[in-house]
Parts: sequence; structure tokens; C-alpha cells
Amino acid sequence: MKMPSEQEMQAAVAKRDRSRDGDFCYGVITTGVCCKPSCPSRFAKPENLRFFRNIEAALVAGFRLCKRCQSADGSSRVAGLVKIARHIEDNADDRLTLTALADIAGLSPSRLQRAFREAFGVSPKAYQDAARMRRFKQSLKDRKGVTEAIFASGFGSISRVYGEAARNLGMPPKAYGAGGAGEVITYACRITALGLLAMAATHKGVCFAKFGNDEASLISDLKAEFPNATLRPSPSCDTSELDAWIKALDQHVSKGAPRPELPLDMRGTAFQMKVWHFLTSTREGDILSYSKLAAYIDKPTAVRAVASACARNRIGVLIPCHRVLRGDGGLGGYRWGVERKQALLHLEREHTAEAEPEKA
Repeated sequence: MKMPSEQEMQAAVAKRDRSRDGDFCYGVITTGVCCKPSCPSRFAKPENLRFFRNIEAALVAGFRLCKRCQSADGSSRVAGLVKIARHIEDNADDRLTLTALADIAGLSPSRLQRAFREAFGVSPKAYQDAARMRRFKQSLKDRKGVTEAIFASGFGSISRVYGEAARNLGMPPKAYGAGGAGEVITYACRITALGLLAMAATHKGVCFAKFGNDEASLISDLKAEFPNATLRPSPSCDTSELDAWIKALDQHVSKGAPRPELPLDMRGTAFQMKVWHFLTSTREGDILSYSKLAAYIDKPTAVRAVASACARNRIGVLIPCHRVLRGDGGLGGYRWGVERKQALLHLEREHTAEAEPEKA
């Protein structure tokens, strides 16, 4: 089912249109929650909204269920499931079995599994994984080491967190090596403050975002990245979310809006994924060297490999590799041109400086 246009979704949220529940959901970047169109919570600024096809996509992007709009559903069944969701969030780092959750809900395990998925679009296990991933990213933002962050978020092992990342946020390396065979990737090209941008997405999220000088070369680069995938241009009437995502990214780089929290389909080796996940946890205004980045991911001797991972990043700005500089403070390289890297850093310094009075 197609998503409504951005204008229709904005209007539905403004009217709290209950008839639109199920057509889409939206995330509020200032609170980190995802809501139904009819949510009774206080209205958020339009620039702080991110629209998603379903709750699962919002959870993958790092949002959590809104307690208010889920509780507003008069159904006692839904209220019971919201209780389970809250229990999972509060105990995300514990080992929660389906049987134990079913006992809390007063349902059989199979019935809970079906009812939870019907209500929220994901299984209780996937919901717990999403909650753990949010804790993992927050731990990285708090400058914990990657290993410490992994165990603090309840994953239990290094392999599990990257296994979850591959399952929830992207494809396994083997599938990536197949060049996107059997997949449909939709793309759009739009003018932004940093020039022409091509953005492409699978059903899981953005897999490609690149700046360039002309559409033909950008599409050629997309084909080179995914030679065996079916590529389809995206008229906004068919996939309005791509236009909304590009607009949100442009507002970030041109008007100081927060970096949009969009679902990402990251594809690469385990090491590359480790680097990219850490970069998504950095804050606007953060600057670090390749050596510091290597140390943060517990690979202090892998400086060259870190630089290579940054160079292989195919999702510009959303994975902010422009924040990584050489050890001497020099800009170093940038896949989309040093001028754009310099412009991004300048814009982020301005945004950070403007935000300083609000922190006082």
C-alpha cells in the first residue's frame, strides 16, 4: 500500500484523523516516540516529524512506541499489549522469554505472538531488539567503549549486536556481495543546498545517498553499487516518503533542522558496519580523528581500515563520516568532494553555536 503524500500526512496529524490510523505513522525527533495520526499528544512542529509506512519502520529508525496514543485506544486487549511493550522497554537488557511475557499478558505464547505483531507490526523479540539498539546507540553517545555499550544494552556478545544490525537495518554481507540480486531499489534525484542528491531505498530504508553534479553519473554510481538489483525511478506520487526524506535532509543541511532519523539499510562488512553504527551515534558538532574513531570502536590499530570504511560509506550525511578528520586537523578526503565536507562542518558549527544559548 502506498503512503499518502506528505501534505496529506501533515494534514491528518493536524486533524488527529483517526481514519488514517494504519495508513502511516510518524516519529517526533524531539521526543523519540512514534505515534498514530490520531495521537492526542501536544502537536509537534512540522519540521520535527518523520513519516513512516508502519511502526516497524519507525522502530528500525530508533523511535519507540508512544504510550499516550497507544493507551488512547479503548480496547483492553491493546492496553494489555501496551503494558507488555512497556515491560519490554523497561527490561530490554534482560532475557525475556515469550512464555514469561505471555504469563504477564494472561495469554498463550502463540496468541501473544500473533496479537503483538497485529498491534505493533513486529514480534516481541524484534521489539526488544529495537529497544536494545536504542540503548546501544545512547551508550555510544555517552562515550562508552563499543564492547561496554554492547553488554550494557543487553546484547550479550559482540556478534549478536551486529547480527541484529544486519537483520534489522540492512542485508548480510553475502547478500550485498550478490549486488542486490532479486531486490527492488527505488531512487529519486533532487536539488539540495549541497547540490544534486540521489537517494535510493529498499523496503528496509535508505541504502544510498550521494551528492553529484549530474543525474546520469549519480544513477550510474547507483547501478555500480547494486548491479543486479531492479532500479526504479520514484515519482513522488508513488513513493512520497523518498521526497519527504530528501526534504528532511535538505532542511538539516540548509536550515539547521536536526539530522533526520530515517531507517537505514546499511550494507557492508562487519567492520564497516561497526564504524558506520558508531558514526550515527555522534552528535552534531562532534569532530574526531581517524585514530580516535578507531579507539572508540576498540580497534586502536585499525586506523587505515577506519579511513577505508569512511571512504566506502554510500549514505552521505545520514552516516556522518564528514565529522572525521586527519590526525593533524586537516579535512582529509570525502567521497562527495572536500568542498561539501567543509560546507557541512561549517553548517554544523553554526548550528551548534546558535543552539548554545538554549542549553544555558
